[in-house]
Amino acid sequence: MTREEALDLVQKKVKQKNLIKHCLAVEAVMRRLARELGEDEEKWGLTGLLHDIDYGETMDQPEEHSLRGAEYLEEMGMPPEMVQAVRVHNEAHGLPRESRLDKALYAADPLTGLIVAGALIHPEKKLAPLNTEFLLNRYEEKSFARGASRTQIASCTDLGLTLEEFIGLGLEAMQGIDRELGL
Repeated sequence: MTREEALDLVQKKVKQKNLIKHCLAVEAVMRRLARELGEDEEKWGLTGLLHDIDYGETMDQPEEHSLRGAEYLEEMGMPPEMVQAVRVHNEAHGLPRESRLDKALYAADPLTGLIVAGALIHPEKKLAPLNTEFLLNRYEEKSFARGASRTQIASCTDLGLTLEEFIGLGLEAMQGIDRELGL
C-alpha cells in the first residue's frame, strides 16, 4: 500500500478532522523514529498513519479499538508486523509489545497529544516556537495534557532513547508537518 492509498483510506474511514491530524502526527513521529533507529521508514510511517483506522467505529467501545483496526489491516494484506503493532498499541488489551515497531507506536501515540497540547498553550498557538525543554517542563505537570499517558511516553526507553531525545525527535517530526496539522 502506498502512502497516498493509506491516507485516502484514513480520510474515508475517519470522519473527525482532529483524529486525521492525530494520525498524520503519529505517522510523522514514526517516520522520524525509523530514521533515527535505522528501521524501515515507509513501514513505520504507514503503521502510524493507519493505527487508529477503526477509532471512528470503536470510540465508544475501547475494548474493540485496535483489534478491529488490526483485522482491517490483516484483511488488506498488510505485513504482519504492522498488524501486530496496531493490535497492541491499545493498552486496554494487555497484549505484550515485543518488536521495536510495537514499542515505538505505543510510545509515539500519546506523545503527539502532549506536543499538540504544548502548542495550544503557547501564546502563538504554533509548533514552531516550541522546544524540548518547554515540553519536558510541561511533561512533569500532572494537570497538563492529562490524556497523554506519561507511562506510555516514558516507555521510549525500551527503544534506547531518553525522554529528552524522544520528545525532541517527536517535536522535530511534527514541526516538519505543522501546516498539515494546522499548528
